[in-house]
Amino acid sequence: MKKYLIVVAGGKGVRMGGSVPKQFLSVKGKPVLMRTLEAFYSWDKGMELIVVLPEEQQSCWKHLCAEHGFHVPHKVVSGGETRFHSVKNGLELIPGEEGMVGVHDGVRPFVSAEVIAECYRQAESREAVVPVIDVVETVRRLLPDGGSETVPRSDYRLVQTPQVFAVKLLKQAYAQDYVPQFTDDASVVEALGHPVYLVPGNRENIKLTTPFDLKMAEALIKD
Repeated sequence: MKKYLIVVAGGKGVRMGGSVPKQFLSVKGKPVLMRTLEAFYSWDKGMELIVVLPEEQQSCWKHLCAEHGFHVPHKVVSGGETRFHSVKNGLELIPGEEGMVGVHDGVRPFVSAEVIAECYRQAESREAVVPVIDVVETVRRLLPDGGSETVPRSDYRLVQTPQVFAVKLLKQAYAQDYVPQFTDDASVVEALGHPVYLVPGNRENIKLTTPFDLKMAEALIKD
């Protein structure tokens, strides 16, 4: 079955405290976005990779690819006003309604091959799958009166990417009008009334958003 991946890479790096978009930051000599694409290309070289980038960042990306001799095949499409619109733009590059499509954060370069494989495998039958990890710290819920209360952490999971869906289902979901409650692809699919299934993620699959995250990334890279 044909496999696609939409990599959403529209971050501006505000929380990184610099002017370089976080997906272009170098970790041990290579931009984060390249490491992310390599993780999927290494798993399945036949997968079609689609990178969603703001139009004003595309020339920089092209320059970085030339500078690093980066030859992982991929297509580039312009991002939209929100993540919802960016994913929708990426879906337009997928012909027809056959196959499976994952949506992944461009700044999650440490997803494991096992998690990728399980997400796509489960999605073939369940059509909507997201990787999650356990909450290991105590969680408190804020109350309207300004107080807070402990909630059972066993009732919650932290969501990662890639979130993987049947192409037909995700295209139907993104035909809906945008609402602010659409915070990820699973929430868009749930709005159709379709259930979303969970598979175990890998804890190393962190989203690089702060300078501390970059330090962790340096430690995680073995090469």
